[in-house]
Order: sequence, then C-alpha cells, then structure tokens
Amino acid sequence: MAAANLRLPPLPTVRDLIKLYKLRALRQLSQNFLLDERITDKIVKAAGNIRNHYVCEVGPGPGSITRSIIKRGPKKLIVVEKDPRFVPILELLKEASQSHVEMGINIQDIRDFNFEDGFAGAPAREWTDYPPPIHLIGNLPFSVSTNLIIRWLHAISEQRSAWSFGRSTMTLTFQKEVAERIVAPVTHEQRCRLSVMCQFWCDVEHKFTIPGRAFVPKPDVDVGVVTLVPKKHPLVKLPFKMVEKIIRTVFNMRQKYSIKGGGRLFPEEKRDELVLKLFALADVDSRIRPFEITNEEFARICYAYKVICEEHPEIESYDFRAPKNLVAAG
Repeated sequence: MAAANLRLPPLPTVRDLIKLYKLRALRQLSQNFLLDERITDKIVKAAGNIRNHYVCEVGPGPGSITRSIIKRGPKKLIVVEKDPRFVPILELLKEASQSHVEMGINIQDIRDFNFEDGFAGAPAREWTDYPPPIHLIGNLPFSVSTNLIIRWLHAISEQRSAWSFGRSTMTLTFQKEVAERIVAPVTHEQRCRLSVMCQFWCDVEHKFTIPGRAFVPKPDVDVGVVTLVPKKHPLVKLPFKMVEKIIRTVFNMRQKYSIKGGGRLFPEEKRDELVLKLFALADVDSRIRPFEITNEEFARICYAYKVICEEHPEIESYDFRAPKNLVAAG
C-alpha cells in the first residue's frame, strides 16, 4: 500500500501569495505559473516514487509543484530558481516542511547549478543497475528547454553531473510541440534531431498534456509532460559533439533524400565519394528522408562517419556552416 501524502501546515494558497507579494510572470524569463494543485500533483506522480529520495526542482517559481513534491515526502528537495522575487514564498514552504523534508533554495540559473554538490550524500548506483533515488522535476521555461535538455543529454552521455550517481530520472514540461518531437517515432511528422538525440540516450514517454488555459498567464500553446530515463545501454557510444553534428547535419535538409543532408558532412571536393561510402558502410538507404531513418540506422551512420574520419582526419573538423575562407585556413 502506498504511504499517505504528508500534510503541510495551513498555508495561504499560491494564488494568494502571488497577490500578497505582487508577483507577475515575466515574459523575458518565459514564466507561466501553474496553479492547479490537481495538475501539479499529477506531474509529481508521473515521476514515480520519490519518498525518501533526492529531488531537484527546476524553476519552482511560486512553489506550486514544490508543494506537490513536499507532500510526497522526499528526503531532500533542492529548488533552483533564477528569479529572486520568489525567495519569500519558497522560504515559507521550507519553514513549513522542515520537520519532514530537508529543503535547499538556490537562486541561480539551472545551467550553472552543480548537481554533484547539490546531491552530495545521495547513494550512487552502477549505470546498469536500476536508477538511483534521484529525480529532476520541473516546469521548464520555454525559452531554455531545448538547450537545457541537449546539455543534460551531453552530461548523460559522459555519466557526469546529476548522472555521476547513475541513471537519474527526469520529469519535465515542454511546449507540446517539443514534447511530441522528443518522443516522435520513425516517420512521425514531428521527428527531428531532438527526437534521435533523446532516444539515443534515454527511454522517453509523453505522459500527458496540460492545456494552456491551466497556466497564468495563458501561453499560446499547450504543454506536454515528458519522462526521460537514461538507457542502461545507449544506442551509440561516441563523442556527443560528433553525434550531434551528424544528426543535425542530416536533418538540415529534412524533406530531401538523406544523401543531401549527409553530403554536407564532407567538403565539396570529396562529398560525392564520401557520402556514398557513409551510407554504404552504414547499410542505410540514402534515398529515404531523415525522419524515415530509425534510431538504430542513425547509430550505424554515426559509426560509419567515425570510420571515415579515421581514414580522413581532416573531415572531423569540417563544418559546412563555417565560412569557406575559415575552413580553408583551418
């Protein structure tokens, strides 16, 4: 039987606290407040069991999801918030829950947060073991969500940061369109670079959609809640930057045959020869479009590219986006 949720002492509602402290969402920080407790409870429930676990909440804002996390009884909760206006509300929650939960408040950009320090004392697990009792949960600002998940995938690929403890899990919100891209299967209209990168390193699931009207102020889009669990065995074990370059370049011409985008991995004078070799080594049909290529086929393309780079070392530093004179100088 599941343990009962913890009860917080009587507190003003989040909506009342926003009014009390005269807080408003800042457009420049892509802030949208989620005030419906039923929905915040559902987000935290999607993260699975967090009782006596370690949780980092990204961007707590006025503390709506924070309350739902505290109710489920984590051992330690770290909130990382860029906007110092929310400190009084977060301090109120910290004080109200101090007998049950160790809560730390960090006012900084999540991109600069040191997870190794934040999760100090948390038990680590072998990568191929089940995930450690560590969770990242957050209602991400739209403006940084894609950049942030790419940063975290990079860390996962190198088993560092929050993933130096093992396969720490994530439960995050994204614009619905981005959520659909993350989980998009082969041939799906939303399949893109982000789909392949996420699915190379994580098992992903779009848990549910939150209507935009649930947020204050109401965004122009709905929001998807996605869980990402790092794979025991990633589909590719190559340097992250190399893999990102390959996938980005192939998808650069999404609606054309993959040979078109793939060709841009190579300088013009060697392009025709090497792109044919790339797809031949990978045993992938070059006449299908990028969104029709499976994750396993993309992994083979990455390994084929590595073989070609070993034969032609100058290829690895080639970037078709760089000015030609810069490439020539290099």
